[in-house]
Amino acid sequence: MSAVVDTSDSRDFSRHFVLRDGTPVLIRAIRPDDADKVRVAFHKLDADSVYTRFFSHKKDLSSEELDRLGGADFVHAVVLVVSIGAGADEMLVGGGSYYVYPAADGRQVAEIAFTVEEDYHGQGLSSQLLALLAEIARGQGIARFEAEVLAGNSAMLSVFQHSGLPMTTTHEDGVVHVVLELANPAVAET
Repeated sequence: MSAVVDTSDSRDFSRHFVLRDGTPVLIRAIRPDDADKVRVAFHKLDADSVYTRFFSHKKDLSSEELDRLGGADFVHAVVLVVSIGAGADEMLVGGGSYYVYPAADGRQVAEIAFTVEEDYHGQGLSSQLLALLAEIARGQGIARFEAEVLAGNSAMLSVFQHSGLPMTTTHEDGVVHVVLELANPAVAET
């Protein structure tokens, strides 16, 4: 991605993107009034996608999960959603988020996660979300992303492997712990 993301007010973030199949989408910051759209999007996911994202089968999102998403402050928690349509016809088809926490080494680290509705898999959304989240995170001084990925989720592991970010992994009990370093290569070399 060549454009620089202005992180001065990520709560107002929005970027138009065209999927590989030509479908235009809007990647934007989640809003507090998106809870119903998030719930509708969740209900459209198939059981395998829910399991891959949450490591368990579940039929709905809890009020706490919806509050956590909608309460993103865009400093300690950043949530981007992918929408098609506009106004009353807007529909969420994916999203990516990160939540910041202090690491043992004193650096700021963020746990990342993605969900994309199955009809939009393979269209470049997770890669685009990762690139945008990385730019926002760099602007906020976050050193690295971490993620827990089921070992069988080869599509998400491939997104991370092809992100261009330095990556390390560890494996335990069918889960891959992924670490992506966010240091700007030009800055890291000086």
